[in-house]
Amino acid sequence: MEKIKYCSKVVYILWLRQIKKYYRFRPRMIVSIAQPVLFLLALGFGFGPIYQRAGGGNYIQFISPGIIAMSIIFTAMFNGIEVIYDRQFGFLKETLVAPVPRWCIMLGRTLGGATVATGQGIIVFLIAFSIGFRPVNILLATLALVYMLLIATLFTALGTAIASKLEDMQAFPLIINFLIIPLFFLSGAIFPLGGLPKAIQAISFVNPLSYGVDGIRGIFTNQMHFTLQVDFLILFYPRLLPLALALIYFQKLNCRS
Repeated sequence: MEKIKYCSKVVYILWLRQIKKYYRFRPRMIVSIAQPVLFLLALGFGFGPIYQRAGGGNYIQFISPGIIAMSIIFTAMFNGIEVIYDRQFGFLKETLVAPVPRWCIMLGRTLGGATVATGQGIIVFLIAFSIGFRPVNILLATLALVYMLLIATLFTALGTAIASKLEDMQAFPLIINFLIIPLFFLSGAIFPLGGLPKAIQAISFVNPLSYGVDGIRGIFTNQMHFTLQVDFLILFYPRLLPLALALIYFQKLNCRS
């Protein structure tokens, strides 16, 4: 029982550290918000008239859930670079030699990164709301938080797993961008999944972000390609794989600074 209390305290401290680091570093916060806002404004108002003439309706309504998901996945996966940073500058050495299971350390970092990414999604939602995005039922926003947190947890764990296998800080952003761009563009975030070529549609259907975008869009706008139950199950169970990989790779980390 004492070990459980100690481990939960470690998880809480590392969770809190991730949040404080993010919100104290204002330039990082501003830049991470600026990118999704740029996508929202440029694509939302740029392609809005074309989308409306094609019979799709209000494009801001359609694209906003996708941009919210984009902001979450970018923040979540890039959170992994802190593992490399902490390894190089010694903080990770101090935590790994602590008398606590490494899964507690990994869990605290992952939950902290997921919380930060979810908070980022909430900020982008508020910005989208200010420029015209209108959820059909604002009371269901709490349900959307569940899907946002599932997306954040899945991709924070994936970023942590990748970072645990790397020592080169310059290589990490290249690998993450290589993964994020296809995941985003093939998730239905900026165009509907229906009517796509079979090959692209097949890739979109195995992309877990597609179900996150679909779940958030379904809750906010009642437009969805799958169902909320399918979206939840696809997000809930596959996230166990990156969590397991993050734990395995984190266990193998050495304590070199």
